[in-house]
Amino acid sequence: MPQISPDPELQRQAQDWLLLLTSGRATQADASALQQWCARSPAHAAAFAQVRELWRLLGPAAQQAQAVTPLPGVSRRAFLGGAVAASVGVVAWQAGVFSRLGEPAAAFETALGEQRRVELAPGIELELNVRTRVAREGQAIALLSGEMEVLASQAVRVQAGAGLIDAEQARFNVREDDRGICVTCLGGSVKVSALGQVQVLPAGRQLRFGAGDLGTPQAFDAGQVMAWRERLLVFRDAPLAEVIAEINRYRPGRLVLLNQALGRRRVQARFSFEQLPQAAELIRAAYGARCLELPGGVVLVS
Repeated sequence: MPQISPDPELQRQAQDWLLLLTSGRATQADASALQQWCARSPAHAAAFAQVRELWRLLGPAAQQAQAVTPLPGVSRRAFLGGAVAASVGVVAWQAGVFSRLGEPAAAFETALGEQRRVELAPGIELELNVRTRVAREGQAIALLSGEMEVLASQAVRVQAGAGLIDAEQARFNVREDDRGICVTCLGGSVKVSALGQVQVLPAGRQLRFGAGDLGTPQAFDAGQVMAWRERLLVFRDAPLAEVIAEINRYRPGRLVLLNQALGRRRVQARFSFEQLPQAAELIRAAYGARCLELPGGVVLVS
């Protein structure tokens, strides 16, 4: 199978081409245009070949399921697009392709469902959450993906995204997700340097930063932030879309939300890690969602 393209925009365009070809409306002109698109670069050709191969493997099951159990309010395009995107995403997630391209090798890492304690040096301990990868960067450490708690009784430096976190005599949590980097100071104080700015976080404050934006320190709910240490996920008035995104960090396969209105529903919930493989069923029961299971643990939620 061709290597997955690292460019999400090319993947999206390749999915659009595939959906056109499977729509029954494609013309000879469309076929010629697709050939020209694939000829633009090896990356274009590889992106289409990847999506085509994944759809060959997983598409028939999705089409059969849609014929048997139509999803109200979901167009064929949305259904196919969700299935293809989910299939690509699951393969990439499981293989670690997107997160690992161009990154240094991990010195420590955890798998799905695994948490791990690491004594980095005398006076520096790490608690790694699931699907977390940590590398050494000279005298510092780098959070490549996932989440960890750092307990330091001596100087430590952590690189996360485009930022540096420096601390002495501190306990803090560092998390990487789709919204950027989140640093939570649980004890002592930490200094966060990012985007040419510096913020000092005392205990009880949290800071989130991403591309082009360094936020301001905020209060946080310690029980919610640190629930993972008890192998729990806790949500308080969170949109269902955010809940699903978080659950996807912890379960095999992927939940794909197709209904934006449903995604805005507010959620109060508490899940143990052991419940997460049945998360789709819990969402179906609580919110009346339609959940369609596809191969590879992909579930379309509508």
